[in-house]
Amino acid sequence: MERLPPRTTSDEIDLYIRTYMSLLRSSGEVRVRAFEESHAFSQSSLHAGAREPGFDAAAFGYSAARLPACMHAVQRVVLGQSYEQFEAEQMPVRQWSRVRTRGRRRPLRFDGNATLAVFVASVSDIDDLVPICTAYQIEWNKLHTLLQTSGLAAEMLGSDGAHVVTPEQLAARIGLSEEDARTLQSALAGSWTDALHAMARAPCHLSMRLLNGSFTEYQRTSDRWWRAIEPHYRREQPPKRPPVYFVSSNAHALVNLLGGYARAHQAPLLQWVQERNPEQLWPVVEKALAEGRSHELSNLTYYLLRAFIHDGAQERREAVQRSDEMCGIRSIESPGHLDVSAQVISLSALTPSLWDERLRMPGEERLAGSDAVIVNIDYPLGMAAYHHLSRVTRAAGELRGVYVMGKAATLNARVGDVMLSGVVHDEHSRNSYLMRNCFSAGDVQRWLMHGTVLDNQKALTVRSAFLQNRDYMGVFYREGYTVLEMEAGPYLSAVYEAVSPRRHPTDELVHLSNQVPFDLGLLHYASDTPYSRRQSLLSKSLSYFGVDSTYACAIAIVRRILSQEIARLSAR
Repeated sequence: MERLPPRTTSDEIDLYIRTYMSLLRSSGEVRVRAFEESHAFSQSSLHAGAREPGFDAAAFGYSAARLPACMHAVQRVVLGQSYEQFEAEQMPVRQWSRVRTRGRRRPLRFDGNATLAVFVASVSDIDDLVPICTAYQIEWNKLHTLLQTSGLAAEMLGSDGAHVVTPEQLAARIGLSEEDARTLQSALAGSWTDALHAMARAPCHLSMRLLNGSFTEYQRTSDRWWRAIEPHYRREQPPKRPPVYFVSSNAHALVNLLGGYARAHQAPLLQWVQERNPEQLWPVVEKALAEGRSHELSNLTYYLLRAFIHDGAQERREAVQRSDEMCGIRSIESPGHLDVSAQVISLSALTPSLWDERLRMPGEERLAGSDAVIVNIDYPLGMAAYHHLSRVTRAAGELRGVYVMGKAATLNARVGDVMLSGVVHDEHSRNSYLMRNCFSAGDVQRWLMHGTVLDNQKALTVRSAFLQNRDYMGVFYREGYTVLEMEAGPYLSAVYEAVSPRRHPTDELVHLSNQVPFDLGLLHYASDTPYSRRQSLLSKSLSYFGVDSTYACAIAIVRRILSQEIARLSAR
């Protein structure tokens, strides 16, 4: 019989969370240095070198990739939930520049001077952003000291302040390995020179302020998000609430599989790849063509389509949107000013002849009589998943399925493998959820070219990538929890409330297997092996390698939805 795991959050991590949550209740700004001690002593697995004098390039790289390129000019980070909150504090963020990060989808505005405004959708944004900023500042200041004591800072700033340093020169002068210097360059990307000069010039002294962090405000945020989606969901006259298959995945997989644009325009896309050779992938494409590996070629074109669109500016983007809309796929970008885009896909408007061939199945013609839609959202961060699914279940029609696909760290598999869990322990609610996963290994393995599918796994929903250490995860590993991710627990809390007359409990063993009257599926593909010396999130990007597992999971989800709807229509 499944039992609750022992209380596992370490004292050091508990102290860290209590420290920043209590300090951020202040109505004024809080210096990030107030978090540094508890951050360092939390012994975070992602910041193993926090207490060491040497520069931790991996931790800095991870943090910098989740902060905007202008971060070297930022002195103040302000967290809020709406334009009105910022404007009430005399910050006209609507007029500020939009900035983005490579590693997080989060709305950001920069005033061009020293203030970064961050829109938060849930408490998980705080759990994520505080350790990221703290690690960034700790490692910045280590590098500042190295630049100063080596004399390189004086040379860089000089009389004209324009001396450019290569990664190799930096490594040689301040005692870094060339690999760490390249990691630093990759983390700073286009801001390499400006950021390095800023580091040489002065230490980092960030401050943070939380304008409001109430549960009610998070709900209002999700209300705004759904109001922007609802007109696309209820388009019929008179408006009605169609049945919904809810999918949390990404913004491209389902559209590419069902829309057909990439396949219909494969010839010009491949010609562009041959000419531009993005990410040096043309030899891979050429080999797939020569060997007739159509499935791999499809995955490659799906992966390269985004770069193809961006290279063609607005015209190609509009052409893709028109093509998708003709196939019954309506996309909503940043609804409610949140970077959680959505697609509403009408099953009756789909054209099977345009589908990826891996989706074709007997009875597909019956879907023309379906009244259901797929609501696919670009997976949110942590507790935002709870707020978003709760909002959908309150406003949508009959819920026929909830399918969650996302990235996870794994303690027993390899990067690119797929894990299917039937038990989820959620660190937010401290509940252990037992569920019947509608997917098994066979549903995914047949579409996976390189990795392995592991079903009957146990997942741990963590509060933040930084809020873990070896002792913390060791306890879970001994209890058989090998999948570490951030959304499954909040989603299951929302599922519980969708089928129960009360709010989700806390610190309980919750059996969902016999309570949920609709399909429920969890699929995670491994993006990180935190205790492997071979592969780690801090050093390895999934890049094209992740497309294999992404599309294997997406195909399994779409086939499940189509087959469920065909069976329902046939029975009717």
